[in-house]
Amino acid sequence: MIDGFSNTTLSISNLKVAVGPHSVVDGVDIDIRKGEIVALVGESGSGKSLTALSAMGLLSGRVGQSGGEIKLNGQTINPQDEVEMGRLRGTRLSMIFQEPVASLNPLLSVGEQVAESLVVHGRATKAQAMERAVQMLADVGIPEPEKRAKQFAWELSGGMCQRVMIASALIAEPDLLIADEPTTALDVTVQAQILDLMRRLRDKTGTSILIITHDMGVVASIADRVCVMYGGRVVEQAEVHQLFKAPKHPYTKLLLTTIPKLTDAPKQDLYSIKGMVPDIADFPEGCRFRTRCPLADKQCVKTPPLQPRKTFDDGLVACWHSELTETLQ
Repeated sequence: MIDGFSNTTLSISNLKVAVGPHSVVDGVDIDIRKGEIVALVGESGSGKSLTALSAMGLLSGRVGQSGGEIKLNGQTINPQDEVEMGRLRGTRLSMIFQEPVASLNPLLSVGEQVAESLVVHGRATKAQAMERAVQMLADVGIPEPEKRAKQFAWELSGGMCQRVMIASALIAEPDLLIADEPTTALDVTVQAQILDLMRRLRDKTGTSILIITHDMGVVASIADRVCVMYGGRVVEQAEVHQLFKAPKHPYTKLLLTTIPKLTDAPKQDLYSIKGMVPDIADFPEGCRFRTRCPLADKQCVKTPPLQPRKTFDDGLVACWHSELTETLQ
């Protein structure tokens, strides 16, 4: 945890999220400093998106926050309070969703949806907001932005819709931007443009960014710090260069091993971590990675605490055998 909230945009403490009787996010702690870009990584089913949706107050149905505290700029927020969250979303909190086509309203023009947060929160007149929306569409790499602003989501490609969502999230220059797989379905050139746009927003306004991604190349290029999740828990946190150079949790090490390298032999099989993330009803007792971990032993039936990594950084790791991780191939 970061000392003092004056420099902390988002503080998530002991967050718990349940689906019915099952805990899918279990005691997650994440702090994001002002102007910091934090990447949240892990396999599908690790709880990354649920953690983000909790902060936005967007859990619904049988999924609900069952414990923990969320603070924005040092003030506790209540994600269940729709009036409070309505004031925050779009201005101080914004999110780029994983399914852009499903997230856009088919009955409103693209320009209206991008401009909406400025109008709803009284930051601009409709005309001013539409002018700004056209500029944002250009900033995210959409050609002919004036024309596209008048079109509807169903007239655009999936990649175009992704860029529209990004423009909508960035237009109000929020305190915190949550980006859930923001570069999915984009080619590498546009991906680089989007990442550069997010960096420029951070540099200009001090916006903090939580980026959820499976793409470790994106992590390496944009993140300041990385949180690794597995089975609804944070298993490692570290500064990005330290994490890539010296991962301390076996899961992190194996996750990085799955990245193809230019030095790999031709036609070499891609590495994959054995097994699968357990079903939420079947999480093992103790360390939730132990059923797939090559270092697991009897001690791992007890839950390891998240404690300082034994390196010269401010990282944390939850593993009884972190000193042996470097021996894994």
